[in-house]
Amino acid sequence: MVGVSEGQDTGWQAPASRLPVGLPLLSRTLAAMMDDVHAHSGAVYLLTPDEPVLQMAVMAGLPRAFAAPWERVGLAAPIPVAEAARERTLVWVGDEEEMARRFPRVAVVLPYPFALAAVPVATEDTVYGAVFITWPSGHPPELSRRERDQLTAACHRLAVRLERATREGLPVRPEPDLLAAPLIDSASGTLGSVEAPRMVARLPYGLCSLDMQGRITFANPAAADLLGVALDRLVGTQLWASVPWLNDPVYEDRYRAALFSQQVTSFVALRPPGDWLSFRMYPSRTGLSVRISRARAVAELARDAPRSGDGPSRLVTMSQVLSLAGALTQAAGVQDVVQLVADEIAPAVGSQAQVLLGTASGRLRVLGHRGYPDPHVVEQFDGLPLDSTTPGAQALTSGVPAFFESREELERLYPARPATPDGFVSWAFLPLIASGRPVGTCVLAYAEPHSFPADERAVLTSLGGLIALALERALLYDAKHQLAHGLQDALLPHSLPPLPGIDAAARYLPGTRGMDIGGDFYDLVPTGGQAAAVIGDVQGHNVTAAGLMGQLRTAVRAYTAVGQSPQEVMASTNRMLIDLGSDLFASCLYLRLDPVRGRAVMARAGHLPPLLRRPDGRVRVLDLAGGPLLGIDGDAAYPTTEVDLAPGSVLVLYTDGLVETPGVDIEDGLAALGRRLAEAGDLPLDELADTLVGPEAAEEERDDDVALLLLRARGRKDA
Repeated sequence: MVGVSEGQDTGWQAPASRLPVGLPLLSRTLAAMMDDVHAHSGAVYLLTPDEPVLQMAVMAGLPRAFAAPWERVGLAAPIPVAEAARERTLVWVGDEEEMARRFPRVAVVLPYPFALAAVPVATEDTVYGAVFITWPSGHPPELSRRERDQLTAACHRLAVRLERATREGLPVRPEPDLLAAPLIDSASGTLGSVEAPRMVARLPYGLCSLDMQGRITFANPAAADLLGVALDRLVGTQLWASVPWLNDPVYEDRYRAALFSQQVTSFVALRPPGDWLSFRMYPSRTGLSVRISRARAVAELARDAPRSGDGPSRLVTMSQVLSLAGALTQAAGVQDVVQLVADEIAPAVGSQAQVLLGTASGRLRVLGHRGYPDPHVVEQFDGLPLDSTTPGAQALTSGVPAFFESREELERLYPARPATPDGFVSWAFLPLIASGRPVGTCVLAYAEPHSFPADERAVLTSLGGLIALALERALLYDAKHQLAHGLQDALLPHSLPPLPGIDAAARYLPGTRGMDIGGDFYDLVPTGGQAAAVIGDVQGHNVTAAGLMGQLRTAVRAYTAVGQSPQEVMASTNRMLIDLGSDLFASCLYLRLDPVRGRAVMARAGHLPPLLRRPDGRVRVLDLAGGPLLGIDGDAAYPTTEVDLAPGSVLVLYTDGLVETPGVDIEDGLAALGRRLAEAGDLPLDELADTLVGPEAAEEERDDDVALLLLRARGRKDA
């Protein structure tokens, strides 16, 4: 063990040069690192060979139970130590607010005031793992240059030693954690071995001493009397385990908060039937001292005090579930759930491969899998009847989990199951039950023999419930997503018709929020030797807007087919929209193209003006006459503007999603679009379309959908 101070300062008192020489490599490095920067706790993670997983190898300063959700973490997990290894950079989190903002999953499980640094353990060529170090809340908000340099240098030296060990074939294995041992009889030198207990026994309030694991190492008679538990039943046990009415995760959380923050922490608890007790915890590097007394102002305390219940008594289990639940809430589609199970849940429970099974039309469906070298091994189960004698199907239909510690056990119970030469030897089949109905099965496969004790089975079954809820949401999301895209595809033209003297190209990008469906539309309609083009935007991003968009597009086509002029087409479409009684409005730009004469006649209803690129490369925004939005005034008129369309000219028709960005003036957006058009206007039309929508296509989040229609005049000789 590494000697530590019992005081309230944040530093380890034994300098690195006086650490026990027999300490293994990782422990010695971690202890020296913590001493150099006066840190409170820390851990070393090593990257698992042939697997993108970080495994905790040693922890110091705090019980490992505090980091239980992260003993094994996927390299892609959004937590500081994984980010440090993944990005090969130091990650600094200065306080609990920054932790909640950047790493909310960690903050949910550890909502305490502390600072953290995570540092990669890597050479120029290889990442071996990462280290995290924590300080109590008194640390300055910024990491000093000295601390940064010392941490970085220490991790680099560790990486060099690990590289040498790898080269020499010397395995580096997990090591015993470094926890400070409680000081035994520390007062005997000053007060005498007999007088110290006498003094404590005379005090009118209870005193307990807890070690780092929360076990009671000393209690005076007053503490036993207040708690209502005999002294011999208290010593050696955890306070919340030996006192039934303290068997609540809320009280254990106060102990964790005191150790993490190194600040005095208090709570009150009700001792049945009506006695309120006050607990005050004084932390140090060796454990905690607890003062117990009768609480005052009971009426006020009773309103806010937590009450014990029948919930889970182990906060470690709760913290794991909280962390993984936070991960699963981020899943949108089914493949997100599959990936999160692989990145978050599988590393936490030690699984090397996973399959997510669902059901459709009375048959088993493989929704996704990770970790199998040969995908055909898994996909042979796709399409099996739900009454087939396979553990995946039976777990789904019966709702009963199944655990197999060996391949022999699996094959003995399911001899007719298809052979799976996949190299795995243990399995857990977790039924996914949501809203009272089965939605699938989660299969966890293990490459090494794995036993499933009762507590682990309980945790896995609970995780199955969380996965089920996430999968149910994801299935609903995917169904809505497919419906939205199917409807949008049906309402927009599948291809643009060939036109005499005109080249055309179009692009449509759905918004990334909501149902990915909107009211933007475009169309191109041949009319003898001429053509009509239209682009518009119906208010809203939902099925109603999309349905109205389809009606407008059909109306424009019909009015064009009967030979109406541009202003008549706009006026007729406006009256139709009002007659439909819809509360939605629409913008629209309609033009009649005459490539033989090199002219275009345009009518505008509240829509953004088009851009025109001349053959010489100059670009201008066309100042068109127009009227109000469609659907506002039944008597509105829509005057027209005639524009020259010389051979080589390019007309750009677009919706506002292409030029409007939150926080950016629309004039700046139009100017940027004009610059891109001027620079790339000579490209083939399809390449030009990709260039113009390029910035929007790259956006992961789009509030609005985007429609773009390009028209280039070829001229009479090309017609």
